[in-house]
Amino acid sequence: MAGYELLSDQGLRLDGRKPDELRQIKTRLGVFGQADGSAYIEQGNTKVLAAVYGPHDMRESRLRPNAEKVVVNCQYSMAVFSTGERKRRPRGDKKSLEMSQHLKQTFEATIKTELYPRSQIDIFVEVLQADGGNYCACVNAATLALVDAGIPLKDYVAACTASLMLDTPLVDISHLEATTGGPELTLAAHPRSGQIVLLEMSH
Repeated sequence: MAGYELLSDQGLRLDGRKPDELRQIKTRLGVFGQADGSAYIEQGNTKVLAAVYGPHDMRESRLRPNAEKVVVNCQYSMAVFSTGERKRRPRGDKKSLEMSQHLKQTFEATIKTELYPRSQIDIFVEVLQADGGNYCACVNAATLALVDAGIPLKDYVAACTASLMLDTPLVDISHLEATTGGPELTLAAHPRSGQIVLLEMSH
């Protein structure tokens, strides 16, 4: 679909949003009783569950205890039914590992890791429905789950995407807008300090 078809003559997007308008956001905390913290978020049609366990003693031998700070373990996955393809995605596939690493980088810069030496915090996120901005929705859900778990943070972390369509900047892009071939900027930041914890550009 060409870029001009994604913006109406009135400058509105296909879902009726203005270029600088976010998708509707709905959240719920405490959705898993057995987790230390959990959250569910909807950003438009993208839906994500997040669960946090810990801090707890190190359990996995592949992760080495750190005497100075907590080890942050992140796992990203997509439900089989999250996209129209309905294909099974193994947990260790390249995309999942990359997203898990991005989440780890983001939350190592956000959690007050020095408060929990020789321990581990596990963050699990699962995309239930994918319609663009998967990483951002996962960051926002995981942040809420960490808050629900009572884990001290340096700041909240918020994430969003942006793109450019016929010289018009768009924020919080949908899957359809992301597949038009335009640039896609993904940003995660601490709102109070303005510190950027992840910045990625793809085309």
